[in-house]
Amino acid sequence: MAAQDFYEILGVPRTADREEIQRAYRKLARSYHPDVNKDPGAEDRFKEVSEAYEVLSDPETRRRYDAFGRDFRQVPEGVDPAAYARAREGARAGAGPGAGWARGPAGEDIRFATGEGIDLDDLLGEMFGGRGRRGRAAGRGWGPVPGADQEAELPLTVEEAYRGGRRAITLPSRGRTRTLKVDIPAGVTDGQRIRLAGQGGEGGEGAQPGDLYLIARIAGHPRYRLEGRDIHVKLPLTPSEAALGATVAVETPGGEAKVKIPPGTSSGRRLRLRGQGMPDPRGRPGDLLAEARIMVPPTLTDEERRLYEQLAGVSAFAPRSGGRTRS
Repeated sequence: MAAQDFYEILGVPRTADREEIQRAYRKLARSYHPDVNKDPGAEDRFKEVSEAYEVLSDPETRRRYDAFGRDFRQVPEGVDPAAYARAREGARAGAGPGAGWARGPAGEDIRFATGEGIDLDDLLGEMFGGRGRRGRAAGRGWGPVPGADQEAELPLTVEEAYRGGRRAITLPSRGRTRTLKVDIPAGVTDGQRIRLAGQGGEGGEGAQPGDLYLIARIAGHPRYRLEGRDIHVKLPLTPSEAALGATVAVETPGGEAKVKIPPGTSSGRRLRLRGQGMPDPRGRPGDLLAEARIMVPPTLTDEERRLYEQLAGVSAFAPRSGGRTRS
């Protein structure tokens, strides 16, 4: 069975832009990542999705994939895609002896035979500067080719991004998986790239490998919302804390912090704790912005009800008219 097309694996059209490809990958990777999906086939599916994204997210490798299909890694630069396709078709057809011509990587015309008994590896070796079996034996080749840089997404929680630290990640590699140890800097932000030197694509003929760039993707959180390095959090208050003022505790990704509530605080007011947001190894950390939310008990005790009724009887506060009904 022919290998599935990378576009089909991601479920995107061939005209998809980079953002469409990235969205499709993120959705599928969340579904099939071995850490969250224990189905026996999930890991293989995750490998397929990751390989497809690895190729299609890079403009250069995508261009070569569109031109040469899954053979793109074996085809040297400069080979004419149309000539390559004609050579393969001629080799497959085997429709009697004959000859054909193809444009080589240096622009030269290369003659090849067609028909019964043709050896596709030898034919492509002649076309591509000695990369077939005979070319390798004769020592011809294109010389060392540095490995390509690669990208992969690194999913993080808000707490992991805040604290940083060392973490193991699993990535697909040549039909298998490999595990890498990654040092995550404290205060990494969504979209930030972490470079792992020498962990990208393998180089050809002993050349240096490329680099791997991990793109941090910080997941949504039920308590925290990030805007750059600022952290937004809801701060529930009792009516008395809001009216009289108080000092209350608020949870942050780095632990508990104290917030001073000014008297007369209403819901929606933002209280800023400078420097309590996401760390920044190169500068000033972000801020924590606690948004006041005044809460009342869903049910009242008899004493609470008596006191609220007493307050209602003496209070002149009229929030809907913007002032007081009496002084």
